[in-house]
Amino acid sequence: MEKAFIKMINEHRGIIYKVCNLYCLEKEYKKDLFQEIVLQLWKSFPSFRNESQQSTWMYRVALNTAITIFRKESRAPEKRSISDMEFEIPDMDSFVDQTGHQGLLKQAIETLTEVEKAIILLYLEEKSYEEISEIVGITRTHVGVKINRIKSKLEKIIKIRPL
Repeated sequence: MEKAFIKMINEHRGIIYKVCNLYCLEKEYKKDLFQEIVLQLWKSFPSFRNESQQSTWMYRVALNTAITIFRKESRAPEKRSISDMEFEIPDMDSFVDQTGHQGLLKQAIETLTEVEKAIILLYLEEKSYEEISEIVGITRTHVGVKINRIKSKLEKIIKIRPL
């Protein structure tokens, strides 16, 4: 089971990086969140029934973990060591391009609520409305409504902060 888990994490670690970069600005907190997400994935891995894709399940756990941690009082996540496992915690800063339009979009996304961030991340990852619905836990129709509202909100923010 441990080998299957490590393989899954290594194959889909980009999901965790994206969530960490979306919800944390400081490098230390990104690493803490990365560890917390992997810990929550490990805890729930035995109950994963393959009824959805691994990536869909990982997004759901990662986003729920991030939202839960940062909804609590603004304290850092509890540190737990998972160093026994065979994967490295990366330098997350190397995965983010903060220049030009991408930097402007990232700044605009940072102003969104936790749930809005989750939805727009999944949308930008080209997840279907059905997958977003499953991950976030809202109806498919509501996903469409939320995405349209988020796009409008981002458009207004970006117009206020031009390059």
